[in-house]
Amino acid sequence: MGEFAKTLNDYVSIVNGWVWGPFMLILLFGTHVFLTIRTRGIQLHIFKAIRLSVTRDNTAEGDISQFGALTTALAATIGTGNIVGVATAIAAGGPGAVLWCWLTGVVGIATKYGEALLAVKYRVKTKDGTMLGGPMYALELGVGEHYGKMFGKVCGIIFALLAGLAAFGIGNMTQGNSIAVMVQDTFHVSTKITGIILAVLTGVVVIGGVKSIAKVCERLVPLMAFFYIIGCIIIIYINRDYVLPALHEIFSSAFSERAVGGGFVGATVITAARFGIARGLFSNESGLGSAPIAAAAAQTRNPVRQALVGMTGTFWDTVIVCALTGIVLVSSILKNPVGLQGLSGGNLTSAAFNAIPGVGPVVLTIGLITFAWSTILGWSYYGERAWEYLAGKKAVLPFRIVWVFVVLIGCVTTLDLVWNIADTLNACMAFPNLISLLLLSGVIVNETRKYLWEHNLDETSTELQIDKSHE
Repeated sequence: MGEFAKTLNDYVSIVNGWVWGPFMLILLFGTHVFLTIRTRGIQLHIFKAIRLSVTRDNTAEGDISQFGALTTALAATIGTGNIVGVATAIAAGGPGAVLWCWLTGVVGIATKYGEALLAVKYRVKTKDGTMLGGPMYALELGVGEHYGKMFGKVCGIIFALLAGLAAFGIGNMTQGNSIAVMVQDTFHVSTKITGIILAVLTGVVVIGGVKSIAKVCERLVPLMAFFYIIGCIIIIYINRDYVLPALHEIFSSAFSERAVGGGFVGATVITAARFGIARGLFSNESGLGSAPIAAAAAQTRNPVRQALVGMTGTFWDTVIVCALTGIVLVSSILKNPVGLQGLSGGNLTSAAFNAIPGVGPVVLTIGLITFAWSTILGWSYYGERAWEYLAGKKAVLPFRIVWVFVVLIGCVTTLDLVWNIADTLNACMAFPNLISLLLLSGVIVNETRKYLWEHNLDETSTELQIDKSHE
């Protein structure tokens, strides 16, 4: 990295630390809690929502199935943050960070629900029948209707611009670089070769648009999640004598001060909460406004239906995957405190997966590769819709071509500066999105009331059965 780039990176790092600082964490976590209260604990419907996510409603308007929209969103969400991010949180905040990360996912379900609901309610239909939606439309049409058209339009443009730029960093170059480096370290393949292959595969998928992306994600996401979860379960079984002590460490240190020892850093409650919440928010993206862009394309008859499906993404991402990763890492540290002490991020996760004789590193590498590539696919759709909002339909094909080319660049480039800039833009996306969630929380409540709280629907239908006791 040149001197200018290094200096710029230092300044961007300072800005990044500010935008992801206490104010952002309190604002995001506070929004999660606020919407949980306003929706009367929408999380209570999570298992009904999971059942709904695998149903199809081909008679409803939309570009892809509800499950396709969910897996496209999960493709962009489940990534290295679930694996490397949890390890970073534990290394910096101690085992208690795992619980705070998990709690962030639990309350974040309500925010993901609200985002998806607004995305479907305020989506628009183009002349060719394509559905467009997301925070930019919720801001322009929803916030604009209630709080002034100019205010809503400006907020929508700001969000789309930030999302369109952030997509190339956090959803493209950094992911491609992660794949290239992992393949080089594990299989000794040149980053250039990996970049060419990855660019070609990405091009084949994204040139076909959202239907092509959703078709791949419907198959790739369940497979990659199953593959990684099986690896975690095997390690948990190998570490079975340390699982209960690990759970005790996770719960007890989340609410108490701890000294250095046992393979963990010394950490306060504030430190555990800070890093756990930050990693949880970064992992599940609840509140950032990215996932509802995919939700808007779903075939659904009611905003609440897709919102229920959409909120399961945070459940799978953080409540399940991040929790399993946390248990694997903490139990591994307890089992081998000397060998794993001082490790962080990918090195800590790699050391933990070495517990699987012979194939552990391969399992982890394949998991990380599929996670990162699926993120490239999911974010390609987010970026495309953001630029289409800004420049119209004519921006779609050029965006797809540039997107594929940037994948190749990312594989062969050092990306510290790109990562920090994209991370900063990602955080800035949250501000206009949270404006729509907070200002339109009444709309979320009204739609929820009409669909959930005022109906007792037959379970044999394609709708959900909702008990009137919730009224």
